[in-house]
Amino acid sequence: MKFRFLLGAIVLPLLTLPTFAQAELLPGDAREGRELAREVCSACHRVEKEERGVSPVGAPAFQDVADDPAVTETALQVFFRVPHESMPDLILTPTETDDAIAYILGLR
Repeated sequence: MKFRFLLGAIVLPLLTLPTFAQAELLPGDAREGRELAREVCSACHRVEKEERGVSPVGAPAFQDVADDPAVTETALQVFFRVPHESMPDLILTPTETDDAIAYILGLR
């Protein structure tokens, strides 16, 4: 009986490690990223989970971006650092960039 209890006490906490590991792989705070997206990005993008499709101004939904297998943290880091003609000049701090990326990739 003690062995089963001890085994359970060791194994059960380990079952949650993949969840924690995935959350820790990305720098940034997804909750802050969601607030940033609502405040700054929602004028052009659909930013909420499960909102899909191109917005009236032609911007892709964040969910569609997240669902694209080619979109990685690195790809988003580069995207946010390079100006785009179709986007306003939005200068994000490194923390805001990390938060936005954590939110977008967290939509998966």
